[in-house]
Amino acid sequence: MTDQRLAVIVLAAGQGTRMRSATPKVLHRIAGVPMLGHVLATASALDAEHVSVVVRHERERVAAYVAETHPDVALVDQDEVPGTGRAVQQAVEALPDGFSGDVLVLNGDVPLLDAATLAEFIAAHRLAETAATLLSAHPLDATGYGRIVRSESGGLDRIVEHKDASDDERAIGEVNAGVYLFRLADLRGPLGALEAQNAQGERYLTDTVGLLRQRGALVDALPVAEDWLVGGVNDRAQLAEAGKRLNALIVRGWQLAGVTIRDPETTWIDRAVRLEPDVEILPNTQLHGATVVERGAVVGPDTTLLDTEVGQGATVRRTDATLAVIGAGATVGPWAFLRPGTQLAEGGKIGTFVETKNAVIGRNSKVPHLSYVGDAEVGEGSNIGAGTITANYDGVSKHRTTVGSHVRTGSHNVFVAPVRIGDGAYTGAGTVVRKDVPSGALAYNAAPQRNRDGWVSANRPGTAAARAAEQSDTPVD
Repeated sequence: MTDQRLAVIVLAAGQGTRMRSATPKVLHRIAGVPMLGHVLATASALDAEHVSVVVRHERERVAAYVAETHPDVALVDQDEVPGTGRAVQQAVEALPDGFSGDVLVLNGDVPLLDAATLAEFIAAHRLAETAATLLSAHPLDATGYGRIVRSESGGLDRIVEHKDASDDERAIGEVNAGVYLFRLADLRGPLGALEAQNAQGERYLTDTVGLLRQRGALVDALPVAEDWLVGGVNDRAQLAEAGKRLNALIVRGWQLAGVTIRDPETTWIDRAVRLEPDVEILPNTQLHGATVVERGAVVGPDTTLLDTEVGQGATVRRTDATLAVIGAGATVGPWAFLRPGTQLAEGGKIGTFVETKNAVIGRNSKVPHLSYVGDAEVGEGSNIGAGTITANYDGVSKHRTTVGSHVRTGSHNVFVAPVRIGDGAYTGAGTVVRKDVPSGALAYNAAPQRNRDGWVSANRPGTAAARAAEQSDTPVD
């Protein structure tokens, strides 16, 4: 059910200079999703009546991401007036006519704050009937955070930004987490009264708390259970910390859902990945994007899968795969490289040091080792010999190789595409196949082997090879 009394404003207008990046700060990814995406997913889970994102720095890139992934979210452009207070003021002015509920303010660079925590926060705010409620935290290092200044009775009195705080105020351990919930009717007046009389020359949203107190309104600050929930990301070190924390939560979630993860410390799983019960993930494995692993499959060790489907009971070892489909009961690796478009059917095999690309390999067919299979189709029950190469590129265009069912190809073959090998055909070792092979035929290159007797002694006299040959009792035909 949509909460018609709730609007969510996400602040994503900042430049994020400490990231030292050409990418907007809120678009840096953890668990495969931009930080802003995590915040918007949380906002969506609250079923708010209205969600908006305030943009300014790298506006087009941030707006494009929002439009693509959350088309129902409104965009609000912050003008040249700096400060979070101005950003919220403009977002409030853009709310639909007739909205009169609560306004929740989130930050686009706080990716770990979850919907359950916010739901409790909203419920407490409404139960207490406060004009404004904010979340606070007690970090080990409060440097840079606004301090929560409480009255003698313990209530919230005001917030002082770090740069504007006195030494006594900087000694306060409770800080503002930057998450606010306002009754809209009480917010409009203080937003209009904000001034920029501070060290930064900005209109601080935090100043609304003091203005509300001056008007006799009730305000409160609620500490979060875990400080990391409201941890902001301002540089690459904090990005890595947030990513590690989120990954640990994701891994534990899958463990509790019936997935065996042998080494959580070396296993990375993106948020969009889906795993079924009784999957086993071995050490040093990374599952990215929209990867799906079905029941009973074993993945790893030393494996990276991106947007890849792994069927029931399949085994994938020491493999790198992107946009691939691995069928039920199939085996892949070790040291296999599956490029986009690879489809390995049920019971199939892609073995050691095999690279595939845009290749469809049929049921129970095998490419065991040392081969490149690109732009190709292999039928059912076929075996591709060691060292086989599909020569799919003529320098201008790519061409396809088609191998039928129950084909047996010799070692060290080259299939010069476009070429077709019929069902049940065989090819000899070392064959270069330039013409189609009929079903049931044997293809081989007819050039005979020739031996020149005495060549080593005549051309490499005195070498170890010459001495060995002279002493050999191996008969010469």
